[in-house]
Amino acid sequence: PENLNPVEGAAIWMQYLTAYGLIEIGKMQQGNHVLITAAASSVGLAAIQLANAVGAIPIATTRNRAKEASLQDAGAKFVVNTKTEGWVEKVREITSGKGVDLAFDPVAGPELERVAQTMRPEGTIFEYGALSSEPTPFPLSVVLGNNLTVRGYTLFSIVTHPERFERSKRWVFDRLASSELKPVIARTFTLDQIVDAHRYLESNEQIGKIVVTAG
Repeated sequence: PENLNPVEGAAIWMQYLTAYGLIEIGKMQQGNHVLITAAASSVGLAAIQLANAVGAIPIATTRNRAKEASLQDAGAKFVVNTKTEGWVEKVREITSGKGVDLAFDPVAGPELERVAQTMRPEGTIFEYGALSSEPTPFPLSVVLGNNLTVRGYTLFSIVTHPERFERSKRWVFDRLASSELKPVIARTFTLDQIVDAHRYLESNEQIGKIVVTAG
């Protein structure tokens, strides 16, 4: 879209098309409570924006207290720090005890059990990554007790299906053009600063996309 500069244009498609699965497959809609873990990532921020665009209620999580205010500024209706005790209970309190309708999680590991505990009966967990270095025990008792769906999901769930891919591109493009969606750029680096860009990425300080320019 013409309202984006080249840096923003370079930072669009991966995160928005990944998050679009919440709409295309998860049927996210107005009033849904959506738990978005590791929400300061580019995909997490995109999921927050998509949730707001359809009138859903994004609940963002982070382990970093320094990122909480930025997540609120990015549109999260609620921000929960998963390093604090009782974070599952806080999420359930936000939903008046009902639980979240959808969870969008790239972390996995032992936290999957706690994510499952935040869900409403017949809710769906999108597991789209494995950032945790620990094994991921399957939370069978919680899944059975609440008839949950735990769905493996990646960007390729969208882009390898021509009709889904076309719908996603059209949906995202239109909302970028109307400024309902806006790429979040953490920092830009020139190509000769590529080592610094990698160091910044590894620091986990970023909120949003890191863009490397050719000039």
